[in-house]
Amino acid sequence: MTEVTIVGVDIAKNVFHLHGAASDGSVVFRKKLTRTQFQRFMASQPTCVVAMDACGGAHHWDREMKLQGHEPRLIAPGYVRPFVKRQKNNMADAEAIVEAALRPTMRFVEAKDEAAQARCMLFRGRDQLVRQRSQTVNSLRAFLAEFGQIAPAGMQNVSRLAAIIADTATPLPALAREFCEEMLERINAFSERLVHLTRWINEVAAQTPDVARLRTMPGVGPVTALAIRSFAPPLEQFRSGRDFAAWLGLVPRQNSTGGKERLGRVSKMGQTDIRRLLVIGAMAVIRWAGRKGNVLNAWLTQLLARKPKMLVAIALANKMARGLWAMMT
Repeated sequence: MTEVTIVGVDIAKNVFHLHGAASDGSVVFRKKLTRTQFQRFMASQPTCVVAMDACGGAHHWDREMKLQGHEPRLIAPGYVRPFVKRQKNNMADAEAIVEAALRPTMRFVEAKDEAAQARCMLFRGRDQLVRQRSQTVNSLRAFLAEFGQIAPAGMQNVSRLAAIIADTATPLPALAREFCEEMLERINAFSERLVHLTRWINEVAAQTPDVARLRTMPGVGPVTALAIRSFAPPLEQFRSGRDFAAWLGLVPRQNSTGGKERLGRVSKMGQTDIRRLLVIGAMAVIRWAGRKGNVLNAWLTQLLARKPKMLVAIALANKMARGLWAMMT
């Protein structure tokens, strides 16, 4: 029987689809296994490359395959899609994963350890609370608008909403007033949880290596620094700071052809959370410097004179990304 050198795995919750191939790419087996069967089957296989989509659960299975002596490789789903022939199904996906993994120029995703995944959970939990609180505030403002009570958007105007609800002269039905009070309690509970989670993130950031160094850059706080340490691969993998900025999607999208260079808007590829936080931090640097009357550096001053603030913030975020790469390497 031909020896299997690579196994493509289409991961799911309970049923996994496997495509085994030889060194020349020829098919050796195709299997459909449950979670338990998959683990037993891979333990019985000789050492080989195990290629998987970088999706939910992939980092766990990466660690499991390493413990069994295999060489796991995680591939971004976007790089697998072009190798799917015609009809898409789970077995075709497993075959496409093998095809993609055999490409000599293929880029693979760095697997996270358990500590990094735990930090990601903390970050995602805080992000979810922020969204839920914003949704509740927007709903409350919309409900009051139905009764002709208008207030500006934003968390800073929640106190105005509370004053409208507390004012007995406001023409609100008793049921509506009682429900709005319950929504205010929910918003306060979200705010308390956010304070707790932010304090928790600060504590974790203080215990994480290199976070203190990252925080010395203006516009980078504990949340941004922890996001970089949790979501980004080791920065030594990037050849230069420009490569790291490109991975974050902070460079123009190219549509060049015929020897003519055409550059568009930022590509928005790579890690969304880090890019968003860097842009927010860059905007904070610009606003704070203008508010305090500080003298900005010549590059930033000239750019602000010619370009919109948001565009300047993206350019500054690109510069920050390159600086962070230099600090870490």
